[in-house]
Amino acid sequence: MSDGAVLHIRGRVLVGPEDVRDELWVVDGRVSFDRPARASDVRTVSGWAMPGLVDAHCHVGLDAHGAVDEATSEKQAVTDRDAGTLLIRDAGSAADTRWIDDREDLPRIIRAGRHIARTRRYIRNYAHEIEPGDLTAYVVAEARRGDGWVKLVGDWIDRERGDLAACWPGDALREAIAAAHAEGARVTAHCFAAESLPDLVAAGIDCIEHATGLTEELIPLFAQRQVAIVPTLVNIATFPKLADGGEAKFPAWSAHMRRLHERRYDTVGAAYDAGIPVFVGTDAGGSLAHGLVADEVAELVKAGLPATAALSAASWGAREWLGRDGLTEGASADLVVYAEDPRADVRVLADPQLIVLRGRAIG
Repeated sequence: MSDGAVLHIRGRVLVGPEDVRDELWVVDGRVSFDRPARASDVRTVSGWAMPGLVDAHCHVGLDAHGAVDEATSEKQAVTDRDAGTLLIRDAGSAADTRWIDDREDLPRIIRAGRHIARTRRYIRNYAHEIEPGDLTAYVVAEARRGDGWVKLVGDWIDRERGDLAACWPGDALREAIAAAHAEGARVTAHCFAAESLPDLVAAGIDCIEHATGLTEELIPLFAQRQVAIVPTLVNIATFPKLADGGEAKFPAWSAHMRRLHERRYDTVGAAYDAGIPVFVGTDAGGSLAHGLVADEVAELVKAGLPATAALSAASWGAREWLGRDGLTEGASADLVVYAEDPRADVRVLADPQLIVLRGRAIG
């Protein structure tokens, strides 16, 4: 589509789960629901349009060993884009990916800076590895470097204990999270087990990644405080393999990981039923491939979320949560077109017919 051309989407435009329009126009890169007065170069596409999808837990610039070069980061971002993911909350990366912001053809990224972890308590080369006395200073620094988010590692295996254990004392968390909020940033934390969750919620955490440790006792507290979760079920699917690999050395940890995996769908379904905000994230970029957003939406449906709720977790609701526009008048035209109604079958998300980013058709 040439510069100055007008894109006309007709059929069904899903502005929201129940707000469905008959057509949409892309004029000068912006969304319009009014037919332009004069347009000589018009491309018309029929189908079901939605806002560009959101991966709220992704790692561009990272692989299993740490930061990657720009060429690899570009491939990761392109893979996500071609799957329909046009907005990414990068939940921790050791690489500087600011250069992506200057690329009109790559997804928009909301960065949480670099992970903050306890010394020798996370994946090598990923995080700032510090002790509790330094937590607030590092949180403030990452709040200033990021795009409104900070990422903590809330729990990880304690090799002396041989099982998952919380990483931070409650007083350090309270001070650090308050400092992040004073900087205008929200805080999220990687958490597999239940042990770390009470202190994090009491300290004012805004979101929990994975959240496999949610229990019947904790779910009402999360709901009351509206602490969001990003379950990353496509990542939780790897727990049995991880458990097998660590069983000889850490049998208690292995058994714990298997239990968390076995009840993963029940955990997420109970969280949704209780009114906890649930959002789509794939955890791509460590050892997991990019471009899995459709798979994660399907996993949420398996966990018991209605199709429209699972779609919202990757589109309308996620964009609102992250403070980014959807398909509103005058917004940047970031959208995906499908051949069929994704509300009837979320598997449609795996086959985008047209991707429009910043008003330009991709591919």
